[in-house]
Amino acid sequence: MNHGFKKTTAGFTLLEVLVAAMIMGIAVAGVLSAIASATRNASRLTQYDRATLLARQKMNELLVNLSAPRNTPMTGAWDSVPNAGWTATVTPFEAAPGAGPGLWAVDRIELEVWWMDGATRRILSLEGFRRGILQPGDSLNAK
Repeated sequence: MNHGFKKTTAGFTLLEVLVAAMIMGIAVAGVLSAIASATRNASRLTQYDRATLLARQKMNELLVNLSAPRNTPMTGAWDSVPNAGWTATVTPFEAAPGAGPGLWAVDRIELEVWWMDGATRRILSLEGFRRGILQPGDSLNAK
């Protein structure tokens, strides 16, 4: 005798639970991979930002230091930043025709800031120009 009740089953089968767990595991692994990648990129950008600030500071110092030697590589490091340093060269770039010692010229300043990112050496290069007075022995190296 049927009293109008329908027999239904509620719940999930074991196969459905396993498939759902596998899909969830793949999704979580993807999210964790994206987070790890974002963290690495943020670390790299922080290092690059620090190098940019240090390079700007050093370039400003070189731009105002008219006594910096020409045609002589200069090197240095920062006390506050381990495993980082800089090299710079000031060269006469351009002057009026017939210019000699004691007259104005345009100097090129080439600055390279380097830092270690683990075992990898990273480099940031800058170039700037300033007015300077030619000294005896200076020659124009216009490129």
